[in-house]
Amino acid sequence: MRIIFVRHGEPDYEKDCLTETGKLQAEAAARRLEREGISEIYASPMGRAAETAACTARRLNLPVETLDFMHEISWGGPGIPEEGHPWTVSDWMICRDDFDFYHDDWREHPSFKGNVAVRYLEDISGRFDQFLLRQGYRHEGTRFFCETDQAKTIAVFSHGGSGACVLAHLLALPFPYVCTVLPYEFTSIIILEFPVRPGAFVHPRIELFNDAAHILNLSSGLVFQQRVDGSAG
Repeated sequence: MRIIFVRHGEPDYEKDCLTETGKLQAEAAARRLEREGISEIYASPMGRAAETAACTARRLNLPVETLDFMHEISWGGPGIPEEGHPWTVSDWMICRDDFDFYHDDWREHPSFKGNVAVRYLEDISGRFDQFLLRQGYRHEGTRFFCETDQAKTIAVFSHGGSGACVLAHLLALPFPYVCTVLPYEFTSIIILEFPVRPGAFVHPRIELFNDAAHILNLSSGLVFQQRVDGSAG
């Protein structure tokens, strides 16, 4: 099974919809995804992600199923600098604090202890495991038990924050590390492959990451919102 993660197009965050450039990006992504053999489309309930998914759904003549838990995350907490903005404080942890992810618990770092972003991570992670179980993969530790013999490709349209939560969880990587080292652009494409081996443990493999070639002339680079209002990436 292949899961294609797609971040929404350039948004008007205040109105939770796509800008004119974002609409062009979404159409470009739909053309790019047309050849991937997608059989199922899922999307965050938020306007900018649903609108992006709709472009691909129309082109492939497929319905869009809403994953309500894949909405964008929020963040913040008492005394946390930069309002606990995950991408900013994660960069500080690595570049300024030289945080040791191998031996220390990042959840105890002042930037994340008490940060509501951690609650979003835990909720999204648990609910994505339930989603994967319906797809035939049971998450156990850092591996997955394959209970299906069906090979298929599905697409999930979401956000910078909720997408980072899922990537960190599935790849068994620290969330701040993923925010800093594995960012991705508007409508960029990430593909994880889950081998189909019924009755065996498997692990996801990164087939493609941050493919944004389809918006080569429609992008201004990585952008993440800086407000604590639940409408981040």
